[in-house]
Amino acid sequence: MDLENLSRRDVLRLGALAGGVLLTGSLMGCDSEPAAAKVTGHQPGSGDATALRVSDSAPPVVDRLAITVVVDNYYDAITKSAKVGTVDVARSGLALGNDLPRQLKSEWGLGLHLQSTRADETRTYLLDYGLSPTAGLENLDFLKLDVGAVDALILSHGHYDHFGGLLPLLTRHRERMRPDLTLYVGGEDTFCYRYRVPDSGDRQFYGVLDRRALKRANVRVAMAETPMAIGGQAFTTGAIARASFETVQPAAQVELGLRDGAGCDSSHFSPEERAGQVVPDKFWYEHATCFNVKDRGLVVISSCGHAGIVNTVKAAQAVSGVEKVHAVVGGFHLLPSPEPYVAQTVDALKALNPDYIIPMHCTGRMFARLAEAAMPGRLIPSATGTRFTFGAA
Repeated sequence: MDLENLSRRDVLRLGALAGGVLLTGSLMGCDSEPAAAKVTGHQPGSGDATALRVSDSAPPVVDRLAITVVVDNYYDAITKSAKVGTVDVARSGLALGNDLPRQLKSEWGLGLHLQSTRADETRTYLLDYGLSPTAGLENLDFLKLDVGAVDALILSHGHYDHFGGLLPLLTRHRERMRPDLTLYVGGEDTFCYRYRVPDSGDRQFYGVLDRRALKRANVRVAMAETPMAIGGQAFTTGAIARASFETVQPAAQVELGLRDGAGCDSSHFSPEERAGQVVPDKFWYEHATCFNVKDRGLVVISSCGHAGIVNTVKAAQAVSGVEKVHAVVGGFHLLPSPEPYVAQTVDALKALNPDYIIPMHCTGRMFARLAEAAMPGRLIPSATGTRFTFGAA
């Protein structure tokens, strides 16, 4: 079979079969690095979310999942720890006494520490790394999170407010981390030059993740274009089908091609996209990280949700075969959206019937207001330093 000429739908169907093996057959998942097929065209699934189904077998099941917010947009030093329904919510207050000058730092961006447990096996992941070279590093230390115990790194997409802290983390801690460390990314566009176009209309550089730096740090890159298990306990959606009303915000742009030794291989993109070089960013390879929590259901972590939070949750359901959604967590990228669009998103999420919604980063207060009104008691506010624990009572 000629992989060079496969359509996007064909690649995802093949990946679904491969993903089924990975989700059920590998405990660590990062012992091998899957090869990414070079493809043309980019409408993931062509709207057919069922094309992402990995197999008739269930994905990895974990007994417990703890999500610690290493970096988010703001910090709440007042709200107390509490149990919200079945979710333990532990808040970080002010450091006092001799530690008074050492406080958690918040910034635009997101960084998460994930720890899952199945029987006597524990897996630890870092998902996204914030924007600055300081906030994530200092907060990991403040929260006493052991970087040396991390089993795998995950990056949701190639925006600087999600990978800015990654290379500084490796510079400081790589020697303490496992020698066969793997970074799971959604696909080739993770490494593209990125830009933003503000209201002024002047395009501004928004960073590029240089894979040469990862190689120097002895970090392998695994392309998760199709669903796969990560560390035997998490799984990724792979590319997310665009099957709902949701649209990508227009302010982001991407440069397709290599320049000065960095960038992305433009052959992974359609001729129409390559002809433009700098084109609107559709985030074709942004992926979500998910867990299937025993007796609870799916916890879907979107990080930024450019593909649409409804599309993201439906992709997680499709690739896992699990319909029950326990929690939807992360950035939903609704901050710039008008109220009717946000309201439509809230209605669509309500129809999916999650037990809990935990918005972060780029979601916005409008969503929180509308979601709390539509689904009272299900929304749990997040802040830098908060730990959410799902599963074991």
